[in-house]
Amino acid sequence: MKLIVGLGNPGKQYENTRHNIGFDVIEELARKFSIPLNHSKFKGLYGIGFYNGEKVVLLKPLTYMNLSGESIRAVIDFYQIDVCDIVVIYDDLDLPVGKIRLRQKGSAGGHNGIKSTIQHLGTQEFNRIRIGVDRPKTGMKVTDYVLGHFHEEEKGLTMEAVKKSADACEAWLDKPFLQVMNEYNQ
Repeated sequence: MKLIVGLGNPGKQYENTRHNIGFDVIEELARKFSIPLNHSKFKGLYGIGFYNGEKVVLLKPLTYMNLSGESIRAVIDFYQIDVCDIVVIYDDLDLPVGKIRLRQKGSAGGHNGIKSTIQHLGTQEFNRIRIGVDRPKTGMKVTDYVLGHFHEEEKGLTMEAVKKSADACEAWLDKPFLQVMNEYNQ
């Protein structure tokens, strides 16, 4: 069984913001795999289905970003999923808009959702897909920036990054994450 988690914040006011790009990938995967996100439990919204014979859980934690790890831990414990069988998708200020980067381990890099995930998993070693949202202009608060919407000229790059991230998740269902990482990080 594989668990694919997209980080974000619940609520209409956060839809299509930089911080919610992980949720956007989960929505894309739900559509692509025909897995409805119709279960509300474990402090999250999730769906379970099959893809090429592999059981897949798609999860959007509804704890707000800073407590994302609570929901992830609850799903892992309930379904007895190994940490090597999860991937967490989230926004990254250190990558340009539209760029994705796959990693198997690392620090939180200041991302509160990843800090919470590391805390609740008890390790920094888990698969992740970072999606670039770029840094705010000088003088703008980071929180205002990540909770803001993409500019019109960024929307095409963002949609492309969401699709590419979903494709990477799909590839991971058939291949080792390291192999997918080598393909998608070029």
